[in-house]
This record gives sequence, C-alpha cells and structure tokens, in this order.
Amino acid sequence: MAAQAATKPNPLPPCDRARAERGVQSAMNFCAHRDYLKADRALNVQWKKTAAAMRAMDRGDFVPDDGRPTYFDTLLKSQRAWIAYRDAHCASAGYQARGGTMEPMLVSFCLIDVTQERTKQLRELAESPE
Repeated sequence: MAAQAATKPNPLPPCDRARAERGVQSAMNFCAHRDYLKADRALNVQWKKTAAAMRAMDRGDFVPDDGRPTYFDTLLKSQRAWIAYRDAHCASAGYQARGGTMEPMLVSFCLIDVTQERTKQLRELAESPE
C-alpha cells in the first residue's frame, strides 16, 4: 500500500507541478518558455488590432499632409525598436545566471514581463481617441 501512495500521480499539470515542487531546472525552463509563447501570441493578436486601428486612422477624414510618417508607419517603426529593446534587455536579464541552467528561465521571465507590458501599450494605443 505504501508503494501505491509513492507512485500516485501528481494531479497538477506538468508546469504547475514543476513550480510547486521547485523541480528540475529544465522543466522550469520549458514552462517559462511556454508561458512566454502564450504572452507572445496575445501580443500578436493585439498587434493586428492596433495595426488595423492605425491604418483606419490613416484613412480618416483628417490626415494632415505635413510630410510626417503615417500612424501605421510610426507604429511599425516603434514595434521594430521595441523588439530590439526586448531582445537586448532580456538577454541582459538572463546574465544574472550567465552560463547557468537558470539563464533561459530568467530570459523567459523577462520576455513575459516586457511582452505583457507591450501588449497593454498596444491595446491602449488602439483604444485612444484620434
């Protein structure tokens, strides 16, 4: 009977279990990366909405001919700059465990944070009045 209790499966999903048990680093790295991919998917969904909103503003009734870039062009330029920032910033965040097994997890945690913040910024931009 003791053997059955020892082999009883943990009811938590693998990533929740890895967090709860402070498990194997490779599992925690995998789970952190999976969470980043989820945040990245949410950002991409919001990007499409915000890009559409900026393109709509470019087609609006009052678009000054002042020689400056369009709403969408400015958004695209800022997104490209943000991606460069994200990558460099999160690489440096990983250096807290440079070369160690925790480094990928720290990078993923950073990627999650900055991606969620950028998603919020894009959402607010799309919702702002012209």
